Amino acid sequence: MPAERSELVPGRSWGASPLTVAVFAFLFLIALLPVLAMPIPAMVDYPNHLARMHILVRDGTPEAHPFYRVTWALYPNLAMDLVVPLIAWVTSVELATRLFLLASQILTITGAIAIELAVKRRFQVSGFLALLVLYSVPFAWGFVNFQFALGIALWGIACWIVLQDRPWPLRLAMHSLFVALLFGAHLFALGLYGFTLGIHELWRTRNRHPSLPATMARFLTLALPALVAFGIMRMSGGSVGQDGTAWNGPLKLVMFFTTLNGYSLWLSAAGTVFLVGLTLMLALRGAFRAVQSGFWLAGGLAVLFVALPTRLFDTAFVDLRVTVAALLIVPGFIVVSPPSRAWERITAAVVLGVTLMNLACALTVAAIYRSEYAALLTSFGQLTPNSRVLVGHSGSGEDPPLKDLSDYPIYNAVTLAVAYADAFVPTLFTSIGKQPVTVIDGYRHLAVPYGGPTAMGILRDIAEGRPNEDAPDYTRAWTEDFDYLYVVGPSAPNPMPGLLVPLAASARFALYRIERRRPRE
Repeated sequence: MPAERSELVPGRSWGASPLTVAVFAFLFLIALLPVLAMPIPAMVDYPNHLARMHILVRDGTPEAHPFYRVTWALYPNLAMDLVVPLIAWVTSVELATRLFLLASQILTITGAIAIELAVKRRFQVSGFLALLVLYSVPFAWGFVNFQFALGIALWGIACWIVLQDRPWPLRLAMHSLFVALLFGAHLFALGLYGFTLGIHELWRTRNRHPSLPATMARFLTLALPALVAFGIMRMSGGSVGQDGTAWNGPLKLVMFFTTLNGYSLWLSAAGTVFLVGLTLMLALRGAFRAVQSGFWLAGGLAVLFVALPTRLFDTAFVDLRVTVAALLIVPGFIVVSPPSRAWERITAAVVLGVTLMNLACALTVAAIYRSEYAALLTSFGQLTPNSRVLVGHSGSGEDPPLKDLSDYPIYNAVTLAVAYADAFVPTLFTSIGKQPVTVIDGYRHLAVPYGGPTAMGILRDIAEGRPNEDAPDYTRAWTEDFDYLYVVGPSAPNPMPGLLVPLAASARFALYRIERRRPRE
């Protein structure tokens, strides 16, 4: 690839000086602290996943869960469900789950660097941008399977670039391995991997003008493993979820500016404005040079962001995942050459400033929830065995809580009662086609595969006999069907003193026993 490598000689380009490597290593360590130093990371979906891991580890033992059973099938979303129970054979479930999250973060960061080294043969900006998005919306919200799979996808893309001129049997073997891993880990990450390689191969076809048979062979090599995987899934009765597709086109631009920080919309918007402004100013000064398919990938991923719905095949926020994936993939194909030393300093200051802002926010939220989660675990001692636990919200229950994303990590935390109190919690993730855990017969009508806490205003209407069209089906007889109520969100007085007996409370939750209940039929 001599022609392609010759593009790596701009007039002034960043290299990996000892200071650059030292700064990156320091930031890398800081970036892992919210997971390394916290028993339960402050991520909205993480407690839900942790509760499911307990069910999987206990399955088939005398301690099997009384409300949930394990139902394995060939689902394309099983990364942690397959890996964590194996690690838990030699350590605790809590540590095994946290190690999986750490591995996901490390794969994401090193995968972005691997692409840059494969394409540009130098460490430049990809590692810093990977740290910058480490607590973006999909990652800070605990989409752990996606993050783990995306890290594998980044390494797969780097491997494809390194082997792109090697004999096809070697490329097919390595590509098949990554497809198999990604298919089992997360379907959308597999789609991003295939889309990226497809755009790259289109660029190669456009620039190298290979023969038609050679072109067809390359694309067949690219598509064949995925086709085989999907064929096996369909024959085995597997699926990709139940909730279908949902669009949110009018909010695409707003969502773009709220992706960067999963704990604060304001910090996310501010950081995005700074980065977009810096990128435009550098572009006007000719500071970017594409290597191989860099501009093709930037354009292709931008179109994909616009074209995709918000929910695709039961995977939520897919457009935001494209944004984060683009920030991890595209910089590896772009050489950044600031026009002067002053612009180098400005660029470094903006990138480091936004990165430190995001990391400081993540550390602050993690410190807050360290005590909140500890208090929550203590409160489970108030629950009687085999209880049914409902979760309400002291406010509107907006999901996500756009007014204050730092409130989000408490939304699914009560599902830990499934693990630590053998309780039934209706909002535990049990979506057919995504998780290998289902609710036992007799309680399925009370389960919601994906859903957040119900606003207390709705629960109050139901308890007082007033109709409310917004009430989820599983709450319509909640005073009869549930034993306890956790109210999460900002602290508020007892909403129904005649019905709810307070048992425990903290800044972001309160536990009540449901006192007045109608007789069971």
